[in-house]
Amino acid sequence: MSGVFSPTRAKIKERTLRTDKWWLEPAITFGVLFSFVIYATFRAFEGANYYKDHLISPFYSPCLSEACVPEATIFGWTPVSAQIFNFALSPALIILIFPLGFRMTCYYYRKAYYRSFWLSPPACAVAEPHTKYTGETRAPLILQNAHRWFFYAGLVFNVFLTYDAIISFKSVEGEWGHMSVGTVVLLVSSTLLWFYSLSCHTCRHTVGGRLKHFSKHPVRYKLWTLVSALNHKHQQFAWYSLAGVAFADIYVRQVATGAWTNFYFF
Repeated sequence: MSGVFSPTRAKIKERTLRTDKWWLEPAITFGVLFSFVIYATFRAFEGANYYKDHLISPFYSPCLSEACVPEATIFGWTPVSAQIFNFALSPALIILIFPLGFRMTCYYYRKAYYRSFWLSPPACAVAEPHTKYTGETRAPLILQNAHRWFFYAGLVFNVFLTYDAIISFKSVEGEWGHMSVGTVVLLVSSTLLWFYSLSCHTCRHTVGGRLKHFSKHPVRYKLWTLVSALNHKHQQFAWYSLAGVAFADIYVRQVATGAWTNFYFF
């Protein structure tokens, strides 16, 4: 027996002596993340309304499928077939595994969904209901060790999304030097994603890890101090970037369906 029924625990019937609403934070986190999962799943399988007038949804970028709208591709490069095993594959399903894998294995998000979905533990000083703990040594949690590789892939995707933001400076006719509301939305979204990636614990270790003497590596030490400063805000950047990506997709979809008008500043 373990957890609240452990023989070494005080013989009290209450699960916890906390009198505050400790369940509120994990409940809100569960609601937000679960809502995002539902929406992202819907958008991934929708396979439409992801491009309009040089605006492309971050859920569909880079668009690599032969089924992609030609204008949404990068120089017409579509290396992936539109169908796999006679199944019409949405362009989003080809690439979403990488940004999703980065977030799912992120150190902060592990804490968030461990508490909110698996109750491990649900809050500080609140015992978890599980009778056995194996950490991240067995499937499926052993896949968390792939976080470093998802981080590298995430950096590549950030480059593509930055490219999308730059392309959005075109007018409807394709002329450069114009800026719309959609331009601002994509710029904010891509910027927040860069902050989220650069504040990552893996990024901090990548630029400054495995060094015995910082004095012999002044450039890496400077980078490490900058990333360390961002690392303090990693939780905030995680939520801001999640909201930014979701709104960017919603905005592009609404413009693509004609529900919203993408107004130009100049």
